[in-house]
Amino acid sequence: MAAVLVLGGCAAAVATIPAPRPIVIHSGARIRADHEEMKLVNEWVTEERDNIELDPSFWVITNGVIEETFPWEGMHISNDSVTVNLPLGGRDASLIYQLYGHMHLMSTMGRQEEWVPTAPDAVGYDLEHAIVSRIADAWILGRTVFDLQPFGPMDELAYAKDAGYLDAFIFTARPDEFAASRAEWARANPGRTDEYRDWFLDTFNQEPPGLRTN
Repeated sequence: MAAVLVLGGCAAAVATIPAPRPIVIHSGARIRADHEEMKLVNEWVTEERDNIELDPSFWVITNGVIEETFPWEGMHISNDSVTVNLPLGGRDASLIYQLYGHMHLMSTMGRQEEWVPTAPDAVGYDLEHAIVSRIADAWILGRTVFDLQPFGPMDELAYAKDAGYLDAFIFTARPDEFAASRAEWARANPGRTDEYRDWFLDTFNQEPPGLRTN
């Protein structure tokens, strides 16, 4: 359980979090998190971690897998439990994956307003966008404040959100989902997908998720 609680344990260990430090990847791209925003993220991450640990009405199950996956890949909800696949190489991200599953489970259990307060009535893509945005913020907290180790899938998501490409990231990474929302977004944002792809190639020196051949 220690690995599962890396981020949450750090969050609970301090009353006032230290100022975030910038993080940088090999391309030179940086994320500079706002201290006040990270304080707010730290509050809800800690509260949600405690709920995952202590609320006996549900169960969040983490299943270790060899391949690198995103939190939504392989997530399964059954009655009062949710299973998320956690890549073995991303143990620092374990709580982030649990948060993703927890928010989806809470939505199915009628507790969405409590745990996804940014989108209390959202469904479909709007709900997914809200949840993915929150886990991106939680990972930025972990990387900039608590020195969590880099991890490809979550770093890609966090950088995309920080650069304003969260919609493009989701729609590109998940081409078989959210068809109506994708079409509406594409009409309102002509050329945005190509712009995102160019940005991703410059930032990570590879194609974005959903366009890779291996």
